[in-house]
Amino acid sequence: MAGSKQNFEASLTKLEKIVEQLETEELGLEESLKLFEEGIKVSKKCEESLKIAELKVKKLMEDGKTLVDFDHDQSNSE
Repeated sequence: MAGSKQNFEASLTKLEKIVEQLETEELGLEESLKLFEEGIKVSKKCEESLKIAELKVKKLMEDGKTLVDFDHDQSNSE
């Protein structure tokens, strides 16, 4: 679980830096497109992490006692 949080946090920080670069730096078209493409990839990783977290919360809310290990499933999907 700690690895998942660290990966999400690192990805989110990376995404924030990409957005900041796109907003503040005067970049050429090619560099802007590279950063935008990288940002989309990072965004999708963050979205997947959030979906997994949402599934965990839903499962816990349904039965209140079962903690499901989704980390194993997430590592297989990468």
